[in-house]
Amino acid sequence: MQSISYERARDVNHAIALGGEPGAKFIGGGTNLLDLYKSGIEKPVRLVDVSRLSLAGIEELPDGGLRIGAMATNTAVGTDPLVRQRYRALSEALLNGATTQLRNMATVGGNLLQRTRCYYFTDPAFTHCNKREPGSGCDALEGHQRIHAILGASPHCIATHPSDMAVALAAFDAVVHLQGPGGERKVPLIDFHRLPEDHPERDTVIQPGELITAVELPAMPFARQSHYLKVRDRASYAFALVSVAVALDIDGGNVRDVRIALGGVAHKPWRAPEAESVLRGQTLSADLLARAGAAAVNGAQPYPGNAFKVELAQRAVVRALQTVIRKSGGQV
Repeated sequence: MQSISYERARDVNHAIALGGEPGAKFIGGGTNLLDLYKSGIEKPVRLVDVSRLSLAGIEELPDGGLRIGAMATNTAVGTDPLVRQRYRALSEALLNGATTQLRNMATVGGNLLQRTRCYYFTDPAFTHCNKREPGSGCDALEGHQRIHAILGASPHCIATHPSDMAVALAAFDAVVHLQGPGGERKVPLIDFHRLPEDHPERDTVIQPGELITAVELPAMPFARQSHYLKVRDRASYAFALVSVAVALDIDGGNVRDVRIALGGVAHKPWRAPEAESVLRGQTLSADLLARAGAAAVNGAQPYPGNAFKVELAQRAVVRALQTVIRKSGGQV
């Protein structure tokens, strides 16, 4: 049996020093890491506890944006008054993401670092998984593909990203703050997670020893008019088959600005700039929303088991937009 050590970080610099050692893993709430450790998927030799670092605050920025500490729990963020008022879809995403017990433990940093979702990755009984063993193959390609990616996949991996929170953050132009042996840096959320390409074992651009310290939400007044729609097989906190986060700035039936991001369709939260371009500067109509929905899945490459996701994603985009329009007092 492999031995494992545990150490509690005193501060951020101490955490970075410990986390840079071979086989070390940061642990906050542990809601994903411990499951993967128990099943033998993750094999850390040292757990570095960062849960008590002073990184749990939610601060208003001078420009009206928010800085959310990496150790803030999903419950704290989802119920925060400023988040609910200014970034409605983020609150909705978090409160639809898991049970209360999990939300009370799970942290913002840990949420972003969840491993991608795939039956063949999380069950070691399946031997061919390029994410676990690079070069071993991908059992999902010929397997049960219902939950898998239709956008941005590769012949090496068709897993999807499981986070609800990250989809809303992608729609709101969030920025991830990192601190590591090389100092501090900021990475746009849409660039933080990787597509699988030839290296599906790399989920993010984070470097060894780097620690997520915060997520910054820039000021976006029309994020108040936003919505997170989650389509799933059952309402009891299942993962999304398809999800959509939208924010819409409408002036007299004209679209001044818009943000759209999708979940459950790719290896990372999927921003939909083509769909945004279809809408921006146009007058709202049923045909316009339908064209935006189609643009959101442009280039989709489904497999037999998940081909339904293409139309489902289109319809979800339209429905999410309709919801925001209706709540804003408009109609289509």
